[in-house]
Amino acid sequence: MRPLRSIPTVQPLPHAAASCRPPATGDPSSPMTTPGAATPPCFKRSSPRKKLQPRKRHLAVDFAAGEAEAARASVAARATPLLSATPAVPAQSPGGIPLPREFFEVDALDLAPRLLGKLLRRDQVVLRITEVEAYRPNDSACHGRFGATARTAPMFGPGGHAYVYLCYGLHMMLNVVADKEGVGAAVLIRSCAPVSGLDIIQQRRGQQTEKPILLTGPGKVGQALGLSTDWSNHPLYTPGGLEVLDGPEPENVLVGPRVGIDYASSEHVTAPWRFAIAGTPWISAPKNTLRPR
Repeated sequence: MRPLRSIPTVQPLPHAAASCRPPATGDPSSPMTTPGAATPPCFKRSSPRKKLQPRKRHLAVDFAAGEAEAARASVAARATPLLSATPAVPAQSPGGIPLPREFFEVDALDLAPRLLGKLLRRDQVVLRITEVEAYRPNDSACHGRFGATARTAPMFGPGGHAYVYLCYGLHMMLNVVADKEGVGAAVLIRSCAPVSGLDIIQQRRGQQTEKPILLTGPGKVGQALGLSTDWSNHPLYTPGGLEVLDGPEPENVLVGPRVGIDYASSEHVTAPWRFAIAGTPWISAPKNTLRPR
Protein backbone atom coordinates (compact mmCIF):
# COMPACT_ATOMS: atom_id res chain seq x y z
CA MET A 1 0.00 0.00 0.00
CA ARG A 2 1.10 3.48 -0.78
CA PRO A 3 1.65 5.66 2.18
CA LEU A 4 -0.99 8.41 2.65
CA ARG A 5 -0.02 11.93 1.77
CA SER A 6 -0.17 14.45 4.49
CA ILE A 7 -3.09 16.93 3.99
CA PRO A 8 -1.97 20.53 4.33
CA THR A 9 -3.65 22.65 6.93
CA VAL A 10 -6.12 25.18 5.40
CA GLN A 11 -6.07 28.63 6.96
CA PRO A 12 -9.50 30.34 7.37
CA LEU A 13 -10.22 33.22 4.94
CA PRO A 14 -10.93 36.67 6.29
CA HIS A 15 -14.43 36.92 4.77
CA ALA A 16 -15.51 33.69 6.39
CA ALA A 17 -15.46 35.24 9.82
CA ALA A 18 -18.72 34.71 11.70
CA SER A 19 -18.64 38.13 13.29
CA CYS A 20 -17.79 41.60 12.02
CA ARG A 21 -16.51 42.59 15.42
CA PRO A 22 -12.90 43.73 14.89
CA PRO A 23 -10.34 41.78 16.89
CA ALA A 24 -8.34 43.48 19.50
CA THR A 25 -5.37 45.28 18.09
CA GLY A 26 -2.18 43.27 18.30
CA ASP A 27 -3.99 40.02 19.19
CA PRO A 28 -1.73 37.33 17.56
CA SER A 29 -4.27 34.64 18.19
CA SER A 30 -6.90 36.17 15.88
CA PRO A 31 -7.09 34.56 12.45
CA MET A 32 -8.01 37.99 10.95
CA THR A 33 -4.82 39.58 12.13
CA THR A 34 -1.75 39.72 10.08
CA PRO A 35 1.20 41.45 11.63
CA GLY A 36 1.70 44.82 9.94
CA ALA A 37 -1.63 44.68 7.97
CA ALA A 38 -4.39 47.33 8.27
CA THR A 39 -7.57 46.46 10.10
CA PRO A 40 -10.41 45.97 7.56
CA PRO A 41 -13.47 48.28 7.99
CA CYS A 42 -16.57 46.92 9.62
CA PHE A 43 -20.13 48.00 8.65
CA LYS A 44 -22.89 47.30 11.08
CA ARG A 45 -26.30 46.67 9.55
CA SER A 46 -29.31 48.10 11.28
CA SER A 47 -32.76 46.60 11.36
CA PRO A 48 -34.83 47.67 8.28
CA ARG A 49 -37.97 47.63 10.37
CA LYS A 50 -36.70 50.40 12.62
CA LYS A 51 -36.07 52.67 9.60
CA LEU A 52 -39.32 51.99 7.80
CA GLN A 53 -41.57 52.62 10.74
CA PRO A 54 -40.92 56.41 10.98
CA ARG A 55 -41.20 56.70 7.18
CA LYS A 56 -44.59 55.04 7.24
CA ARG A 57 -45.72 57.46 9.91
CA HIS A 58 -44.58 60.44 7.81
CA LEU A 59 -46.36 59.10 4.75
CA ALA A 60 -49.55 58.61 6.68
CA VAL A 61 -49.42 62.17 8.01
CA ASP A 62 -48.69 63.62 4.53
CA PHE A 63 -51.49 61.63 2.97
CA ALA A 64 -53.96 62.73 5.63
CA ALA A 65 -52.93 66.39 5.18
CA GLY A 66 -53.31 66.11 1.42
CA GLU A 67 -56.76 64.59 1.78
CA ALA A 68 -57.82 67.40 4.10
CA GLU A 69 -56.48 70.09 1.73
CA ALA A 70 -58.26 68.50 -1.23
CA ALA A 71 -61.49 68.41 0.75
CA ARG A 72 -61.18 72.10 1.65
CA ALA A 73 -60.47 73.01 -1.99
CA SER A 74 -63.49 71.04 -3.14
CA VAL A 75 -65.76 72.81 -0.67
CA ALA A 76 -64.37 76.22 -1.67
CA ALA A 77 -64.86 75.45 -5.37
CA ARG A 78 -68.49 74.52 -4.77
CA ALA A 79 -69.08 77.65 -2.68
CA THR A 80 -67.44 80.06 -5.19
CA PRO A 81 -69.49 80.89 -8.31
CA LEU A 82 -67.78 80.42 -11.64
CA LEU A 83 -66.38 83.61 -13.17
CA SER A 84 -66.86 84.27 -16.85
CA ALA A 85 -63.76 84.85 -18.96
CA THR A 86 -65.58 87.74 -20.66
CA PRO A 87 -65.78 90.99 -18.67
CA ALA A 88 -69.23 92.10 -17.71
CA VAL A 89 -70.89 94.61 -20.03
CA PRO A 90 -72.00 97.83 -18.32
CA ALA A 91 -75.71 98.26 -17.84
CA GLN A 92 -75.66 101.22 -20.21
CA SER A 93 -73.22 102.86 -22.56
CA PRO A 94 -71.03 105.72 -21.32
CA GLY A 95 -72.86 109.01 -21.22
CA GLY A 96 -75.50 110.94 -19.39
CA ILE A 97 -79.24 111.16 -19.81
CA PRO A 98 -80.87 112.59 -22.97
CA LEU A 99 -81.49 116.31 -22.77
CA PRO A 100 -85.11 117.55 -22.91
CA ARG A 101 -86.44 119.27 -25.98
CA GLU A 102 -86.72 122.55 -24.12
CA PHE A 103 -82.95 122.63 -23.69
CA PHE A 104 -82.56 123.34 -27.43
CA GLU A 105 -85.39 125.85 -27.87
CA VAL A 106 -83.26 128.92 -27.17
CA ASP A 107 -81.29 131.41 -29.23
CA ALA A 108 -78.36 129.79 -31.05
CA LEU A 109 -75.96 132.14 -29.26
CA ASP A 110 -77.21 130.78 -25.94
CA LEU A 111 -77.34 127.16 -27.06
CA ALA A 112 -73.83 127.07 -28.53
CA PRO A 113 -71.80 127.45 -25.31
CA ARG A 114 -74.27 125.26 -23.45
CA LEU A 115 -73.51 122.38 -25.84
CA LEU A 116 -69.83 122.37 -24.84
CA GLY A 117 -69.12 119.31 -22.72
CA LYS A 118 -72.31 117.58 -23.81
CA LEU A 119 -72.14 114.15 -25.42
CA LEU A 120 -73.05 112.88 -28.86
CA ARG A 121 -73.93 109.20 -28.99
CA ARG A 122 -74.63 106.90 -31.86
CA ASP A 123 -74.55 103.19 -31.00
CA GLN A 124 -71.16 102.40 -29.41
CA VAL A 125 -69.58 105.74 -30.35
CA VAL A 126 -69.72 108.54 -27.79
CA LEU A 127 -68.08 111.93 -28.40
CA ARG A 128 -67.70 114.96 -26.13
CA ILE A 129 -68.44 118.25 -27.85
CA THR A 130 -65.42 120.57 -27.57
CA GLU A 131 -66.01 123.26 -30.23
CA VAL A 132 -69.11 124.79 -31.82
CA GLU A 133 -70.29 127.75 -33.93
CA ALA A 134 -73.62 129.57 -33.71
CA TYR A 135 -75.66 130.57 -36.80
CA ARG A 136 -78.66 132.83 -36.32
CA PRO A 137 -81.51 134.39 -38.29
CA ASN A 138 -80.50 137.44 -40.38
CA ASP A 139 -76.92 136.12 -40.25
CA SER A 140 -75.20 136.55 -43.60
CA ALA A 141 -73.17 133.40 -42.90
CA CYS A 142 -76.24 131.27 -42.08
CA HIS A 143 -77.73 128.78 -44.54
CA GLY A 144 -81.16 130.04 -43.63
CA ARG A 145 -80.49 133.58 -44.87
CA PHE A 146 -82.37 132.80 -48.10
CA GLY A 147 -85.30 131.16 -46.34
CA ALA A 148 -86.32 127.51 -46.24
CA THR A 149 -85.30 125.37 -49.21
CA ALA A 150 -85.26 121.64 -49.83
CA ARG A 151 -81.72 121.61 -48.42
CA THR A 152 -82.19 123.96 -45.47
CA ALA A 153 -85.72 122.98 -44.44
CA PRO A 154 -84.49 120.96 -41.41
CA MET A 155 -82.89 124.13 -40.00
CA PHE A 156 -86.35 125.67 -39.79
CA GLY A 157 -87.70 122.70 -37.88
CA PRO A 158 -88.15 122.45 -34.12
CA GLY A 159 -85.17 122.95 -31.82
CA GLY A 160 -83.28 119.79 -30.86
CA HIS A 161 -83.39 118.19 -34.33
CA ALA A 162 -80.39 117.42 -36.51
CA TYR A 163 -79.48 119.37 -39.63
CA VAL A 164 -76.90 117.46 -41.71
CA TYR A 165 -75.64 118.86 -45.01
CA LEU A 166 -72.96 117.84 -47.49
CA CYS A 167 -70.05 120.29 -47.79
CA TYR A 168 -67.93 120.42 -50.96
CA GLY A 169 -69.43 117.10 -51.95
CA LEU A 170 -67.23 115.36 -49.34
CA HIS A 171 -67.98 116.19 -45.72
CA MET A 172 -71.10 115.56 -43.67
CA MET A 173 -71.60 118.51 -41.33
CA LEU A 174 -73.71 118.02 -38.20
CA ASN A 175 -75.73 120.93 -36.85
CA VAL A 176 -78.08 121.06 -33.86
CA VAL A 177 -81.19 123.07 -34.69
CA ALA A 178 -81.82 125.88 -32.19
CA ASP A 179 -84.75 128.04 -31.16
CA LYS A 180 -88.41 127.61 -32.05
CA GLU A 181 -89.79 126.02 -35.18
CA GLY A 182 -89.63 128.32 -38.19
CA VAL A 183 -86.79 130.52 -36.88
CA GLY A 184 -83.99 129.01 -38.97
CA ALA A 185 -81.03 128.82 -36.55
CA ALA A 186 -78.51 126.10 -35.70
CA VAL A 187 -75.23 125.30 -33.97
CA LEU A 188 -72.46 123.64 -36.00
CA ILE A 189 -70.46 120.94 -34.20
CA ARG A 190 -66.88 121.75 -35.15
CA SER A 191 -64.81 119.41 -32.94
CA CYS A 192 -65.18 116.59 -30.43
CA ALA A 193 -63.10 114.34 -28.18
CA PRO A 194 -63.60 110.57 -28.12
CA VAL A 195 -65.27 109.02 -25.06
CA SER A 196 -65.93 105.47 -26.26
CA GLY A 197 -65.91 103.43 -29.46
CA LEU A 198 -62.41 104.53 -30.48
CA ASP A 199 -61.87 101.51 -32.72
CA ILE A 200 -65.06 102.29 -34.68
CA ILE A 201 -64.08 105.96 -34.93
CA GLN A 202 -60.66 105.03 -36.29
CA GLN A 203 -62.17 102.61 -38.77
CA ARG A 204 -64.65 105.16 -40.08
CA ARG A 205 -62.00 107.86 -40.24
CA GLY A 206 -59.41 105.56 -41.79
CA GLN A 207 -56.80 106.71 -39.27
CA GLN A 208 -55.19 104.57 -36.57
CA THR A 209 -54.40 107.43 -34.22
CA GLU A 210 -55.55 108.78 -30.88
CA LYS A 211 -54.37 112.33 -31.56
CA PRO A 212 -56.74 115.31 -31.88
CA ILE A 213 -56.43 115.21 -35.66
CA LEU A 214 -58.95 112.37 -35.47
CA LEU A 215 -61.90 114.63 -34.54
CA THR A 216 -60.90 118.28 -34.90
CA GLY A 217 -63.04 119.50 -37.76
CA PRO A 218 -66.78 119.29 -38.54
CA GLY A 219 -66.32 116.88 -41.44
CA LYS A 220 -64.33 114.53 -39.20
CA VAL A 221 -67.08 114.51 -36.59
CA GLY A 222 -69.69 113.60 -39.19
CA GLN A 223 -67.49 110.82 -40.56
CA ALA A 224 -66.72 109.43 -37.10
CA LEU A 225 -70.44 109.19 -36.37
CA GLY A 226 -71.13 107.62 -39.76
CA LEU A 227 -73.68 110.29 -40.72
CA SER A 228 -75.43 111.08 -43.97
CA THR A 229 -78.03 113.65 -44.95
CA ASP A 230 -80.66 111.04 -44.05
CA TRP A 231 -80.10 112.03 -40.41
CA SER A 232 -81.51 115.51 -41.02
CA ASN A 233 -84.72 116.13 -39.04
CA HIS A 234 -83.79 113.37 -36.56
CA PRO A 235 -84.77 114.38 -32.99
CA LEU A 236 -81.66 114.40 -30.83
CA TYR A 237 -83.56 114.31 -27.54
CA THR A 238 -85.11 110.86 -28.02
CA PRO A 239 -83.34 107.62 -27.03
CA GLY A 240 -81.85 105.56 -29.82
CA GLY A 241 -80.19 106.52 -33.05
CA LEU A 242 -78.29 109.79 -32.72
CA GLU A 243 -78.59 111.54 -29.34
CA VAL A 244 -77.29 114.54 -27.44
CA LEU A 245 -76.72 113.58 -23.81
CA ASP A 246 -76.01 115.62 -20.74
CA GLY A 247 -72.36 116.05 -19.74
CA PRO A 248 -70.11 118.08 -17.46
CA GLU A 249 -70.04 121.81 -18.01
CA PRO A 250 -66.56 123.15 -18.82
CA GLU A 251 -64.91 125.47 -16.33
CA ASN A 252 -63.57 127.91 -18.91
CA VAL A 253 -64.66 128.74 -22.46
CA LEU A 254 -62.84 130.36 -25.38
CA VAL A 255 -64.55 132.58 -27.96
CA GLY A 256 -63.57 133.87 -31.38
CA PRO A 257 -64.73 134.52 -34.95
CA ARG A 258 -66.15 131.68 -36.99
CA VAL A 259 -64.11 129.81 -39.60
CA GLY A 260 -64.49 129.87 -43.40
CA ILE A 261 -67.18 132.54 -43.78
CA ASP A 262 -65.32 135.14 -45.84
CA TYR A 263 -68.40 135.50 -48.06
CA ALA A 264 -70.39 136.99 -45.14
CA SER A 265 -70.58 140.65 -44.19
CA SER A 266 -67.72 142.06 -42.16
CA GLU A 267 -69.99 142.41 -39.17
CA HIS A 268 -70.68 138.69 -39.16
CA VAL A 269 -67.16 137.64 -40.14
CA THR A 270 -65.73 139.20 -36.99
CA ALA A 271 -68.61 138.24 -34.67
CA PRO A 272 -67.31 136.10 -31.77
CA TRP A 273 -69.78 133.28 -32.29
CA ARG A 274 -67.29 130.42 -32.14
CA PHE A 275 -66.98 128.67 -28.76
CA ALA A 276 -64.48 126.10 -27.49
CA ILE A 277 -63.49 124.42 -24.23
CA ALA A 278 -60.38 126.04 -22.80
CA GLY A 279 -57.38 123.82 -22.12
CA THR A 280 -58.28 120.95 -24.46
CA PRO A 281 -56.23 119.99 -27.54
CA TRP A 282 -59.40 118.80 -29.30
CA ILE A 283 -59.97 122.11 -31.12
CA SER A 284 -59.70 122.75 -34.85
CA ALA A 285 -57.51 125.37 -36.50
CA PRO A 286 -57.06 128.26 -36.28
CA LYS A 287 -56.60 128.39 -32.52
CA ASN A 288 -54.84 131.74 -32.32
CA THR A 289 -58.10 133.60 -32.94
CA LEU A 290 -59.69 132.24 -29.75
CA ARG A 291 -59.68 134.25 -26.52
CA PRO A 292 -60.97 133.63 -22.98
CA ARG A 293 -64.65 134.44 -22.69
